[in-house]
Amino acid sequence: MSTFSTTDAQTPEGLLQVGRVTRPHGVRGDVYVAFFTDRPERTRAGARLWLQSDWLTVTSARRQPSSWLMHFAGIDDRNAAERISKSDLYGEPIEDQSVMWVHELIGVQVEDLSGKNHGRCVAVVDNPAHALLELESGALVPIVFVVSRTNERITINPPAGLFDLNTDTDTDTDTDSDEGEK
Repeated sequence: MSTFSTTDAQTPEGLLQVGRVTRPHGVRGDVYVAFFTDRPERTRAGARLWLQSDWLTVTSARRQPSSWLMHFAGIDDRNAAERISKSDLYGEPIEDQSVMWVHELIGVQVEDLSGKNHGRCVAVVDNPAHALLELESGALVPIVFVVSRTNERITINPPAGLFDLNTDTDTDTDTDSDEGEK
């Protein structure tokens, strides 16, 4: 019987998905966790993570080649570890002005250095080279062009022509006019 559920309890407002418990390890309640973040605050003893309608406290964590082997207070046997397997982990946002968090970029106005408004950021698209800001217009702006950010505005320094690629340049030329001349 699978313990995976797509109808997990409601996640409290303001928490961010930070990882996923993948599977149990051993008989003492340890689990493997795949994190979507590299923040050490999430794996320190005493860190609190939300899982399946309750807060769990990290008691130990060891880095593995592709995940973390972790133990949470109150998860003390394999049965308990199996119950939380395949569950998403959530954490509170971490304040760090040197980092741009996706949840802080969505809905913010984007303008260039000259003050021209390019619309709101509606999504952040993961991309192998750089994350991309997706604007209301459908324009994609690599995150490396962001020069400053506040809660109300993202200022970018895009290269010339970046937004020209997103404009409709379809010029209907009349190619039928030459058909009669032969």
